[in-house]
Amino acid sequence: MKKILLTALGVTLISAMNVNAENVKFTPLNFDDSNSISAPKPATTTSKTVAGLEAKGTDLLDPSQVAGGTKMQNAILQLDNAQVEVRNKLLNYRTNYTEIDTRYKAVKQERKLAKKQIKLAERKIKNLEKAKNKIKKNFQRNANI
Repeated sequence: MKKILLTALGVTLISAMNVNAENVKFTPLNFDDSNSISAPKPATTTSKTVAGLEAKGTDLLDPSQVAGGTKMQNAILQLDNAQVEVRNKLLNYRTNYTEIDTRYKAVKQERKLAKKQIKLAERKIKNLEKAKNKIKKNFQRNANI
């Protein structure tokens, strides 16, 4: 039953993606320096006959359409520079974190060892106290006899 439901769900999702993909139109980004909206310039094509075969030339766009203007290029460069700066800061943060983490682990290990030493010292004191009490009891018994 679960397999049938999962299969039906999968088929439904795939068909929904196909329907949505058919309705989406591709619109290239053509930016201009001016704020007005203008129609894109028509692309030029050339065709030549080479030995009876037709070879179509590539569709070339006007450089202003491809480049998007100097303002857009400058904005993209600024964003790229900002991204590089943030990545460098991220690397610095990561190295700082690893240094702090190694120090933390070292301190944690030292603390663990110190705690063990404290417990051992407390056990020794307890054992010495017990031995001292036994000796006192034995001495009192021997004195009473």
